[in-house]
Amino acid sequence: MTEYEPVIGIEVHAELLTNSKMFCSCPVEFGGEPNTRTCPVCLGLPGSLPVPNRRAIEFVIRASLALNCEVKEYSDFYRKNYFYPDLPKNYQISQYDNPIGRNGWIDITVDGTVKRIGIRRVHIEEDAGKLIHASVGNESLVDYNRGGLALMEIVTEADIRSAEEAREYLVNLRAILTYIGVTNGKMEEGTLRCEPNISVRPKGTEKFGTKTELKNLNSFRAVYRGVEYEVKRQVEALQSGGRIIQETRRWDDDRGITIAMRTKEMEQEYRYFPDPDLVPMNFSAGLIEEQRSLLPELPQARKERFMKEFDLSAADAEMLTSTRAMADYYEEAVGAYPDYKGISNWIMGDFTRMLNSAGIEIDASKVKPVDLAGLLKMIADNVISGKMAKTVFEEMFNTGASPKEIVKSRGMVQVSSETELYPIIDQVISENPRIVQDFLGGKEKSFGFLVGQIMKYTQGRGNPQAVNQLLRKRLSETKG
Repeated sequence: MTEYEPVIGIEVHAELLTNSKMFCSCPVEFGGEPNTRTCPVCLGLPGSLPVPNRRAIEFVIRASLALNCEVKEYSDFYRKNYFYPDLPKNYQISQYDNPIGRNGWIDITVDGTVKRIGIRRVHIEEDAGKLIHASVGNESLVDYNRGGLALMEIVTEADIRSAEEAREYLVNLRAILTYIGVTNGKMEEGTLRCEPNISVRPKGTEKFGTKTELKNLNSFRAVYRGVEYEVKRQVEALQSGGRIIQETRRWDDDRGITIAMRTKEMEQEYRYFPDPDLVPMNFSAGLIEEQRSLLPELPQARKERFMKEFDLSAADAEMLTSTRAMADYYEEAVGAYPDYKGISNWIMGDFTRMLNSAGIEIDASKVKPVDLAGLLKMIADNVISGKMAKTVFEEMFNTGASPKEIVKSRGMVQVSSETELYPIIDQVISENPRIVQDFLGGKEKSFGFLVGQIMKYTQGRGNPQAVNQLLRKRLSETKG
């Protein structure tokens, strides 16, 4: 039986963080009443003329540089012609021969191996509107609020060979784009949309197979599952004597399958030609270098620095640098208290769990980095126990109060002194003579029961290390 390999290229559309649309002054916001953020320009009414959004263009230059692309000094706009209800002009203003960025790359790591994914082009265009299909009947409605938003399209070479590589590429790309501040990367809101082009071919051959385009992928998990399913579907079709049709398919996440939507257009069907309403753009070397100077330390470089500077594992450093906000938070926290591993564990453990449950990012949390650092210092100083710290942190997360305020108001200071603990230890020993004799007779489990009783009397505030040490000392005296 013939063995096949996947050949995958990915198109990503990212909504840019501009205040207004690409060619008009209509405001950009998520949601809202349909068709309330429109004007003659984004509705394509006769006589209206587009004016390019300078900030959007600067963002695409910046992103191109972050993706190791060449940025030429000349670029222009084209009309991409197709007929669909969500496109009021019957063409989309996009780019063709002269994109802003080209010939770039991203390095990804899969199974410990670094692979370079080529970026063919990075260009700017306007978004289409949104079709809303009625749940009853055959009607569809159109909302043009999204129409005309500034979009950046990033197209890879056909370098991806698995669902895992596709997912990893998207994770890395999203991290870069959010680090440089050009998009918020919220796949669930549609501000970052991924469309893989998938084909398979017999292993050892160079000719590409017939491709399908996959839409409706709104999470990294959906990208992985959708690509994996579509590769399997194509291989099974070819092995059974069938053929692949060039088409657009959508991913049904609930059923875990792809479904045919429409036949995929060929490039020549779009009848690209230069937009006569928009003059070509000429970028000065100064503008390009200005955007290069605005690039922050990018995720891969920051990950490598975290591993070296904070002695973190590759996995920990990767998670902590997955977003710029989390990396900034970690650095500020360890700057206040240099427990590199401890702070890392808290952020990746309880903190991330609570952030996910609340549906917020770390920079929207009420917990200040200096307060997280303060909490760990209180544990290290034996002011509170690790168990008590979890309770304190939960209140910090909900209220934004500092750990010192919470510990003081709730009387949670840990009991550590001999003066306070010995009377309690002596009471527990006198109340449990049989358990004490069991321990003295070699039953180590009995020790845990006695510790539990002491913690009960201290209402959980006993310092575990001190309790263990003083109890063993007193028991040894009892035995003697």
